[in-house]
Amino acid sequence: MTMKNLNRRGFLKSSALAGGGLLLSVSWMAKAEAAEKIGIAGGVDVWHELNGYIRITPDNVIKLMCPNPEFGQNVMTALPMIAAEELDADWKNVQVEMATHDGVKYGFQFTGGSQSIRAYWKPMRQAGAAARQMLREAAAQTWGVPVDEVTTKAGVLSHSSGKSAKYGEMASKAATIAVPKDVKLKAPKDFTVVRQSKKNVEGQKVVTGKPLFGFDYQTEGMLIAMVQHPPAFGMKLKSFDAAQALKMPGIKAVFSFKVFEDGTERGAFETRTFNELVAVVGNSTWEVMNARKKLTVNWEPMTADFKETINFRGNKREEIMPAGLESTTAQFEKMQERAKQPAKELRKDGDPETAFKNAAQILERTYTAPFLAHNCMEPMNCFAHVTADKALFVGPLQAPGMAEETLANRFGLAKDKIDVQMTRMGGGFGRRAYPHYMVEAGMISRQVQAPVKLVYSREDDMTYGIYRPMYTATYRAALDANKNLIGFHVKGGGIPEHPVHPNRFPAGAVDNYLAEGWEIPTNLTIGAFRAPRSNFNAAAEQSFLDELAEMMGKDPFDLRLDLLKRAKENPVGKNNDYDAARYAGVLTLLREKSGWDKPENKNKNRGVAAYFCHNSYAGHVVEMTLRDGQPYVENTYSAVDCGVVINPDAAANMVEGAVVDGIGNALYGTLSHKDGKPGQTNFDTYRMIRHNEAPKKIEVHFVQNDIDPTGLGEPPFPPVFGAVANALYKATGKRHYKQPFGLQEVKL
Repeated sequence: MTMKNLNRRGFLKSSALAGGGLLLSVSWMAKAEAAEKIGIAGGVDVWHELNGYIRITPDNVIKLMCPNPEFGQNVMTALPMIAAEELDADWKNVQVEMATHDGVKYGFQFTGGSQSIRAYWKPMRQAGAAARQMLREAAAQTWGVPVDEVTTKAGVLSHSSGKSAKYGEMASKAATIAVPKDVKLKAPKDFTVVRQSKKNVEGQKVVTGKPLFGFDYQTEGMLIAMVQHPPAFGMKLKSFDAAQALKMPGIKAVFSFKVFEDGTERGAFETRTFNELVAVVGNSTWEVMNARKKLTVNWEPMTADFKETINFRGNKREEIMPAGLESTTAQFEKMQERAKQPAKELRKDGDPETAFKNAAQILERTYTAPFLAHNCMEPMNCFAHVTADKALFVGPLQAPGMAEETLANRFGLAKDKIDVQMTRMGGGFGRRAYPHYMVEAGMISRQVQAPVKLVYSREDDMTYGIYRPMYTATYRAALDANKNLIGFHVKGGGIPEHPVHPNRFPAGAVDNYLAEGWEIPTNLTIGAFRAPRSNFNAAAEQSFLDELAEMMGKDPFDLRLDLLKRAKENPVGKNNDYDAARYAGVLTLLREKSGWDKPENKNKNRGVAAYFCHNSYAGHVVEMTLRDGQPYVENTYSAVDCGVVINPDAAANMVEGAVVDGIGNALYGTLSHKDGKPGQTNFDTYRMIRHNEAPKKIEVHFVQNDIDPTGLGEPPFPPVFGAVANALYKATGKRHYKQPFGLQEVKL
């Protein structure tokens, strides 16, 4: 593995540091050999510019910058570990710092789509390897020996003559050496940092309450702002009276404003949930909250449907925003009616119509799921100070590059006049990729001509939108007289998008296959939610496969493995998204580690599910018991193939979190609406999983291979839903088709 021809768009070095240290910046366009075309949460392919940099000071402190936002997935530890590996650094001497947003220096900084490690794997390795080579050359010149005779280990340069030096001693000289054009990277067998568990570099700060999050940010002269949005989707501001609010202590201003100008084209991840808001600005959060209660606001219904043009990095499409006040019951009825109508064909193999016509048996099941709220532990917030010629934004955000473009367009400023600084996020899950709250903070700051921190309450956050869509899907399987699978059909739809991934398993494993999709527009705004679409699709598909296995008289593992064997040895079609061998490898490991075939486990209430998404493969066996008629997941066994695992303990933590999150959403998660108004506004009505409901044991196993890392934040999440549903069937004797499966539905 070598890096070649990285000239002016490759490594840039500078010796401008005080004390003569070494600074390495890594930056190149995505069309370079090392970069990759990668998908993000919305499913749109984009080209990335990737970068990172390394600083070595004379006193041997190695500072590694983390270019990507951090919201708990531990990239602030994992990404520097990759650079430290090739640098051959002593991890004890490494300091890590979150980089600010800089599209020129760091390229496309984005946390989402489980892409952080995958996107930065090669760039961070090459950054470390180049720095190590320059240090070796500096030592060789200093000692008068061939560079090939200089070795490194744990931050120390050595020669067989007995000469040695720490990296810091050679840093200044290394900064004068030309950047190497060819850098050999380590073989995975030689890793000493990667694949070794390292503690979270910010763990102590997190547990001791150090100011890391957007809510913690303070600056002199800062005011606090909150916004009042319509109480229901489909309504807009008519008028307001701020007289009483302005009389409250500490209040500086109350005014209405538009987040975006009417008729402007929407950019990537822009949303116009409630475009006209009322802002209340004052000295403290408490004063502003109390003053906001004194507002008299009149709202009116939106009077007509309208279309918005969305420009996602050059790919334009129109989105319909209908008028009306929607309710959950009516939405489900509307989906049922729409499902009976023709849908868009997404993929067709063979002759599925004839297969179903001639089938000896047909299994047909329909699955549904509600809207879900993100419920990040830290509600939305952002600091902004916008003046006529520049702007500063500080806060928790997943997509600073796309946010910067939105801010530049809205405030009429050049990008180099906008400073975006990232704080640690108290959760993200896709919610913080949407920059409307940054625009709101900036508009308020510009209006009051002062630095402002915008703060959402939990109720503000939960009723603002950006929900996981409402979905439904009907699965059909055709069997011949010998119970062989001869046809498979999935028809999925949703509000406002369908969940179907037409080229995923079991596509490619069935001769006659049909995938279709349909959509219903809504004025409820939706967005990326941990493993978008996959989080429902996996639940429905894996539940259906379990019931199909029972109908065929097969073990659930055997059915999946038989289909994957067909997909590997004689695949149908050429557009199958998944690697059948890797998929089967996860199931094989899961079967072994869970003891699925052991006699002592045969009578346990166990469910299995596995799924491919975000370039990785994950599966779970869930073991359930009933207490007073209510289901509890006692034990979970998980297997994942995500390529090389950078930090094993942190990776296991990620899977554990996905398991708990998935169980909670499968059993309890729902957001309903009546006349456009959300029925759940805080955790007293929006049911989350509780500590005593989490599994007693979550056992995590990774497939060991040398494949370049793929996604991990999202892939373990979707199959949890299906495993829970299948375990519920074993525990209750009843199949479950509607999420959340709900306590009232599983009582015996």
